[in-house]
Amino acid sequence: MNAAAVRQHAEKMLRLAEAGELAHWMLDLSALPACAAFVAEVVRKRYPTLDVPFHARWRHFVFGGRDLWRDISGDAHWKDRDAKARASFDLAITSVLLDAGAGANWRYRDTVSDLVAARSEGLALASLRLFEWGGFSADPIDPLRADAEGLARLDEASLADAFQSRDGNVLEGIGGRARLLNRLGHAIDARPELFALSDAPRPGGLYDVLKARRLADGTLPAPLILETLLEALNPIWENRPEFMGYPLGDCWPHPQAGFVPLHKLSQWLAYSLIEPLQEAGVPVVNIDGLTGLAEYRNGGLFIDTGVLTLKRAPAPMYDVSDPAIVEWRSLTVALLDRIAHLVRAQLGVSDTQFPLACVLEGGTWAAGREIARQERPDSGGPPLLIHSDGTVF
Repeated sequence: MNAAAVRQHAEKMLRLAEAGELAHWMLDLSALPACAAFVAEVVRKRYPTLDVPFHARWRHFVFGGRDLWRDISGDAHWKDRDAKARASFDLAITSVLLDAGAGANWRYRDTVSDLVAARSEGLALASLRLFEWGGFSADPIDPLRADAEGLARLDEASLADAFQSRDGNVLEGIGGRARLLNRLGHAIDARPELFALSDAPRPGGLYDVLKARRLADGTLPAPLILETLLEALNPIWENRPEFMGYPLGDCWPHPQAGFVPLHKLSQWLAYSLIEPLQEAGVPVVNIDGLTGLAEYRNGGLFIDTGVLTLKRAPAPMYDVSDPAIVEWRSLTVALLDRIAHLVRAQLGVSDTQFPLACVLEGGTWAAGREIARQERPDSGGPPLLIHSDGTVF
């Protein structure tokens, strides 16, 4: 239930792959330098000055150089910077939890700006507008918040309407997404010591908890953000493995490696909470203590560049619990650590100048999307199809 465990299990999986002992994947580390060169090329193209921000949900609220959340929050009247941080947490948590794969065909048209966006950017835009309009708030005079009551009452039909999901424009896993937000509302209400230290129960209450968990020197280690999120949010996940009655979240059994922790959405969220914390005066350290994200853009990059190859023809569709997918995702985490060193060498930067969060943003996620468009121009989708319930991919 921590980032170190994700990394340790990923290294174990990589050793099994290097020994040729995995049932589903062959590993070719000789293809990794060319993959790193491709990633470095993508970084230079996207960020010519190498001034790469952290991989975080906030990037998806920027369209054509316009930061929509900055515009919205800049017009609001915050009591203090803690109040703004709680609202930023509310937005990040709800938006990230809605950020599982959308499917290749879904689009969102923003009636405010007339922007049309798909996939993660479309989900970000839709969730931002729903947040802005008070869709997660039970307080009509305070729309820029999420709270237990507002989340618990949100139903599938309302969410489908807000995300423009309908025949011909279906958002995958809409029911799972709605239930996830409902479970979030109930979990918040049940844990006031985590979510209601300074306000009514709300996701942003975790800001006050993290602020209180700073070290003696005033800093907050990034892995502690993840541990707090797993402590607070693990009960919200449906249909997840359990150990002795304890829900494990995004952690799956594997015949050779035991339980393999991945915590993709939780780590994506941990990265996304760094900036609101720092803006509120809470310095976040040891950001590389978090791992790379076990999702299909990073993982697809390694398949499409030949670093990973299935030992047999792919199935038409996989469940997220399938050992082949557990192996792929865990190998992705280990390979992201390996490629980070090579990408930095290509760019001539140090790990201090260019932490893993920048490698991901610059970076492997974008390179995975670009090569997917090259390899599968009809869809730009992942190399493997995985059944999505709206809460993992």
